[in-house]
Amino acid sequence: MMKKIVSATALAVALMFAGTSKPAWSQEAGSSKAAPEADKAPHAYRLDFSVDEMEGGKKINSRQYSMNLNSSDENQIKIGTRVPVGTKQADFQYLDVGTNIWCRLRDRSDIASLGNDVLVQVRTDISNFAIPDQQQEQQQGRPVLRQFSINASTLALVGKPTVMGSVDDPNSKRQFQLEITVTKLR
Repeated sequence: MMKKIVSATALAVALMFAGTSKPAWSQEAGSSKAAPEADKAPHAYRLDFSVDEMEGGKKINSRQYSMNLNSSDENQIKIGTRVPVGTKQADFQYLDVGTNIWCRLRDRSDIASLGNDVLVQVRTDISNFAIPDQQQEQQQGRPVLRQFSINASTLALVGKPTVMGSVDDPNSKRQFQLEITVTKLR
């Protein structure tokens, strides 16, 4: 009998404390979660890439690429040609020749300390066929390729062009530069 009274009393006390503390805890948890969830909503951005070819400080060629990207996401632009290259008798391997741009963007919904800046990570590989005067080493119809790569990560200001990297062409007096402009869509 004593066991039943102790059990009933313990149950009543437990229900009493659970009933009074749970609503207060739920209200606190609900209010603290509302603000971070609003900050975690993804933001949409447009990224404009410009690959500029410079000679003597003057822009002689420019190629434009663009992609839309949500914060925390990554995307890729790939355009080019798959070129068959003989490796052994009757065996072929394909080379990708063209432009490949991979990008990841993070903003304050990912890293609160970013404020209005965005963190941009870019991997760029650009290759093309060498111009005729650079094909002296060409043998048996094998193509000669020019290639450069820029892998970079930086903080960028929304709406302002940012140079992600530049490289000198060892075969000429030309320089290639990758510039990115981030625009917030919503």
